[in-house]
Amino acid sequence: MVTGDIQTLARAGLHPVLVEALTLALSCRPENKPPGRFELRGDDIFMNIMVFATQPAESKKAEVHAQYIDIQLLLSGEERILFGIAASARQCEKSRPEEDYQLCSAIENEQVLTLTPGMFAVFTPGEPHKPGCIAVSPQIIKKAVVKVHIDLLRP
Repeated sequence: MVTGDIQTLARAGLHPVLVEALTLALSCRPENKPPGRFELRGDDIFMNIMVFATQPAESKKAEVHAQYIDIQLLLSGEERILFGIAASARQCEKSRPEEDYQLCSAIENEQVLTLTPGMFAVFTPGEPHKPGCIAVSPQIIKKAVVKVHIDLLRP
């Protein structure tokens, strides 16, 4: 997991493809987009705009991806994301490869990150993460989740 702020994106130490993906997403002005999927480079890079209420962490499950990198970019509100290192997901349900996710009930040695508007978190395949958790009090948040196919980072 890597985290940063769009104001200091150039110094975040991200792979150039991830910088490109975030730059493409930001150029579309995601804060003005309605919820839905928006293609940035076909199925290789796209973003999902979401608006929803944060929930207690204990009522949510973690997600793990195999084919796509998740860049969680918070546009408004505040959220906590619980996460772990690769292979730390526990009590996992059946994988859904066609939708590239698997839900898990626990994360070993769980860590916590709080996002405020303009911050992003990058989760690579295998890293469990539980976004949309209450930070201080329940609230409506808006976020863009930029999806980058893992093959774009391979030589």
